[in-house]
Amino acid sequence: MIKELRVDGNDPLFDKTGMLYKEFPSDFRQIRYFTLLIVQSAPLEIKGINLLEQQISEIIKNAVKHGNKCDPKKKVKVWYEFSPEHAHLIVEDEGSGFKDIEKWNEFNRKRLECLHKQDFTNLGDYVSFRTAQSDDNDGGNALFAALEYWNGGFVFGDKRNSIAMLKQYPKKRHGIAIE
Repeated sequence: MIKELRVDGNDPLFDKTGMLYKEFPSDFRQIRYFTLLIVQSAPLEIKGINLLEQQISEIIKNAVKHGNKCDPKKKVKVWYEFSPEHAHLIVEDEGSGFKDIEKWNEFNRKRLECLHKQDFTNLGDYVSFRTAQSDDNDGGNALFAALEYWNGGFVFGDKRNSIAMLKQYPKKRHGIAIE
């Protein structure tokens, strides 16, 4: 099964009930600081697990850079909730939204087909996803990783300028994961 980016503003992951909230200016230099403000409320059990901080940082970076075009007058809004069993976030920017989701999904499908078939000759064509707005540092790699990391869902809102995501962690008893 190939995972795809989805658009569904009615997905239950967009329910903000009981979530904490922070709002930041679109200052690229402050992304690490903003991420740390959010992650500090995560329980110790999940802080060090599987790149949580890096994933949150990438989502905020995309909102600042691609959504708000690094305009410090525009805000990035983040709703978040953590427990030992999950990390749930919603990130929204003031941009026009990710219009190329369908193109990205097709690109990713072809990339995964090449990997599956071990077609390394053509895989080179699917290393970096680019749009007319891309710069030399863009490549869609954060989205490839996000689809794998956010195992409880990763979905865009209807305007495509917000994204809701859920990471589920195995329950633990006395330091041992249980199913």
